[in-house]
Amino acid sequence: MTNKAVLLANLGSPDSSDTEAVRRYLNQFLMDPHVIQLPWLLRRIIVSLFILPLRPKASAQAYQSVWMEEGSPLVVLSEQLKKALQCQLNMPVAMAMRYGKPSIETELLTLSQQPGIDEVLYIPLYPHFADSTVTTSIEEAQRVIKEHDLNIKLNVIEPFYEQPDYINALVESAKPYLEQAYDHIVFSYHGLPESHIKKSDPTGLHCLKSSSCCQTPSEAHKTCYRHQAMRTTQCFVEQAQIASDKYSVTFQSRLGRAKWLAPNTEDLLRELAQSGVKKVLVICPAFVTDCLETLEEIAIRADEVFKEAGGNELHLIPCLNGHPKWVDALAAWCQTPPNN
Repeated sequence: MTNKAVLLANLGSPDSSDTEAVRRYLNQFLMDPHVIQLPWLLRRIIVSLFILPLRPKASAQAYQSVWMEEGSPLVVLSEQLKKALQCQLNMPVAMAMRYGKPSIETELLTLSQQPGIDEVLYIPLYPHFADSTVTTSIEEAQRVIKEHDLNIKLNVIEPFYEQPDYINALVESAKPYLEQAYDHIVFSYHGLPESHIKKSDPTGLHCLKSSSCCQTPSEAHKTCYRHQAMRTTQCFVEQAQIASDKYSVTFQSRLGRAKWLAPNTEDLLRELAQSGVKKVLVICPAFVTDCLETLEEIAIRADEVFKEAGGNELHLIPCLNGHPKWVDALAAWCQTPPNN
């Protein structure tokens, strides 16, 4: 009989909101070859000379605006999710971060030391596939198992962007906001450089080759972040019965000069306000846990952009966090993994 444990994995956060802690975190994050997809030397030059001298201070100020008494929102809320899931399962549940603490290495080693554990159900908490989230997370877990010669089978939950349990939880969590009057809802996904989308296309002939590529069936969709984001939106609006003229899909968090997925969230919010839209909702389905990108980038900065352009109200729909429907979905997947 297999003795199983569960390891949830999220992106990560600095240890504190001071500049030096943020600098260490950004260095680890941005030097990952899956994040900045360039040769090591060029990546090192860009990170050391153009990002680390200035960005940590600005990022630290952003973190300070949302930092909780217990610590980073992402870490605090992830820990709450872990505890809620543990209450529903008769197996060990751990939470790790790809960057920062608690590390994937630390948590896997701890699980491996528990008597009888020979399988870990690994759940990267990313609904949509991207090398910079899913691939790097899985590779790090595999590295730890190989390097430490752990007698553990890693069973990975695949991206769940259209899993009914995930969509149901997402719609249910948004209901209190959807039931109120609003003019428009923006589905804001974390952005990616277009080069990442093209690189993850196994055919090399489909992604971003036409305006309808995400709607045209292709094997590329299994690893296409943009298609999966569009598919999540489609499933959501169909279930929530949102009219096609009441919503938009955008991408946030651009970094650097490369061409990123468009339209940009702040640009679209500015256009909506200038066109007379007064009350918008923003939901961020790429994140299952509220973090800097939702609490600061959307709830603070994007809110300012929208209001400066003439809008009146912007309401961030919280991420799933520890919503009961989301905890139920995860618990069900732990019993019967959806991709098995």
